[in-house]
Amino acid sequence: MTGGSKLATTTTTTADSFWFKYVLSSLAAVCAETATYPLDLTKTRLQIQGEISGDGAIGARRGMVGTAVGIVQEEGVACLYQGLQPALIRHIVYTGSRMSIYELFREHILQREADGSFPVWKASVGGLCAGALGQLIASPTDLIKVQLQMEGRRKLEGKPPRVKGALDAFNKIVAESGVKGLYRGVIPNVQRAALVNMGDLCTYDTAKQNLLRHTDLQDNYVTHSLASGCSGLVAATFGTPADVVKTRIMNQPTKNGKGLLYSGSMDCLIKTATKEGVMALYKGFIPIWLRMAPWSLTFWLSYEKIRQLAGTNSF
Repeated sequence: MTGGSKLATTTTTTADSFWFKYVLSSLAAVCAETATYPLDLTKTRLQIQGEISGDGAIGARRGMVGTAVGIVQEEGVACLYQGLQPALIRHIVYTGSRMSIYELFREHILQREADGSFPVWKASVGGLCAGALGQLIASPTDLIKVQLQMEGRRKLEGKPPRVKGALDAFNKIVAESGVKGLYRGVIPNVQRAALVNMGDLCTYDTAKQNLLRHTDLQDNYVTHSLASGCSGLVAATFGTPADVVKTRIMNQPTKNGKGLLYSGSMDCLIKTATKEGVMALYKGFIPIWLRMAPWSLTFWLSYEKIRQLAGTNSF
């Protein structure tokens, strides 16, 4: 990742193993998630607004800034990081998996072209598969994170807390619905991850390749910043509707392991669009994008730098 190099070489070193890259990408994800987590919490709260709860009530509507300020004023600054622990655990599993799987596709399954390039269609397929597989593995941690993120709002509404922490949430979900309950919302979750990763990984990889091939820019932080800016916008555009559906399904009240508001992702999609309008599927887009942009920037800069320090080829 030095300033004097262009496209990365394909020389294989002992630092290029699947598990070594898994650890490196997990470290970069922890940095990015911690830095941008308050925006994720704000996004989750926005996506639930307008939804009719189990008792027929509709929560107050606020914009992005109003939601964030309201959390601080009504629940305290610390609540901006409510659910951070499972979020970090999720990214250690999810990002470690998706990044390593994508590189596995790029280097060994779909493979680069003879000139070292990786066509857009291959990058898209690789991103879709990597995102879907990574999220399938990490879905239980996402469910726990969403439930913890909503505890502050339940307290303000005078409702009893559902969970006290990540371990308590895990135990209660398993006790009520069995292990399969940990995968509630897995379909929209996997759909979202596949779309987001197609946008993120494909865009970053393709943008970086083109910048290095068609400009005088070097393989350094300038190129990484430009490529990550593109990937964040595309990922947010592709993934927001599925993210809204995923959040609502995971947050809905349940009885005997079955959701009381939605029977599945398609039912949630139709009800949301019908009752609140199609644009409701883009609730939280601004904080998603505002989070994805710095998240993507922090992640890719951290990841490329960590790879350089570890002696691994540039992504």
